[in-house]
Amino acid sequence: MLTSERLRNYLPLFEGKCVVVVGDLYHDEYIMGKPSRISREAPIVVLEYRSRRIVPGGATAPACNVVALGGKAYQLGVIGNDAPGSELLEALSSRGVNIDGCVVDYARPTTNKLRVVAEGDHIFPQQVARIDHAVRTPINGEVERQLVDYLRRITPQVDAILFSDYKCGVVQERVIAAALEVAAEYNTPIIVDSQGDLSNFRRCTLIKCNLQEAETYLGFALENETIFAEAMNRLCSELQAQVVVITRGADGISVVDASGQYFHTPVAAPSEVFDVTGAGDAVIAVLALAWVAKVPLQDATHLANSAGQVVIQKLGNATIYRRDLDEELGKLRG
Repeated sequence: MLTSERLRNYLPLFEGKCVVVVGDLYHDEYIMGKPSRISREAPIVVLEYRSRRIVPGGATAPACNVVALGGKAYQLGVIGNDAPGSELLEALSSRGVNIDGCVVDYARPTTNKLRVVAEGDHIFPQQVARIDHAVRTPINGEVERQLVDYLRRITPQVDAILFSDYKCGVVQERVIAAALEVAAEYNTPIIVDSQGDLSNFRRCTLIKCNLQEAETYLGFALENETIFAEAMNRLCSELQAQVVVITRGADGISVVDASGQYFHTPVAAPSEVFDVTGAGDAVIAVLALAWVAKVPLQDATHLANSAGQVVIQKLGNATIYRRDLDEELGKLRG
C-alpha cells in the first residue's frame, strides 16, 4: 500500500547521487516593479523599480534541483563571453552545481530571458512582459568538441546523464550520439526531457515529454486511457526506450515501460497554480534521482507529481529542496 511515510523514506536515497545535466543554459532575469500610474506616453502601466534577481533557467534548472534534493550535479552547456554568462556561472556555483563543463562560445550570447513583473502589497506578482535574447544555431566546431570531450570524461564519474533540450542548439545529433556511446560503455542511464523532438533520443533509457509534444509526434489526440496506453506502448517501442513518461499537467503523469506495463498517476491533491515555470524541470530531476536510487517506477511518479505541485505554487523558475518535497509528501493521506 502506498503511504506518505513510504514515499518520504525514499528521499534519503537521493543523497550523493550524481548526474551530469546536458542542455541549453538560460540566464533568467526578473525585474520587479510596483504599479504606480498610467503612462502619458502610451496606455500602459508604469512600474516603479523595486528589485532585480537572477535565476538559473533552462537546463540549469534540473541541475539546481538535483543538488537541492541532495544529489550532485555537473552542468554541461554553453554560455557567451558576456555579463549574463558570468552571472549565470556565479549563480550555479552558489547553488553547488559543478560548472567545469560550461563552455564559452565567443560566437553567441548567453541565452537571456528577461521578465518584467508587477508586484503589489496584497496581490501575487504578475508577469507584464518577457523579452528573450537567444541564438538557436546548433553548436559545432571547437565548442562542440569541448562539450563532447567533457561528456566522455565525466560519464564514468556519474550515475546518470540527463538531457534537458530547450532548442537552443546544444542537444544535437553528435552530442546525443557521443552520450549513447559512452553510456553503453559504462552502463550509464540516459534520462531525457525532450521538449518534443522524441525521435532524436532513440535508445535512451527514460524519455519524458508533455501531452502536447506527444500528440504532435504521434499525429493524433490522446483522448482516453485506452488510447494513452496503446500510444505510449507504440512510443516506447519506436524509441527503443526502457520507459516513456508523459506529463499531463493537472491530470498527473502517465508512464509505460518496455514490458508494456502502463499506469497513470493522478495528482494527489491539486494545488492552486501560481506559475507553471520550472515544474517540468523539477519532475525530470526527481525522476532521474529516483531512477539511479532504484525507486520503484510507480512510486517515483508519485514523488515527481508532488515535486511539480510544490513548484507551481512559487513564482518563476523555482528550485525544489528536499525539505519542500518532504513537507508536500507529508500532506498525502496514508
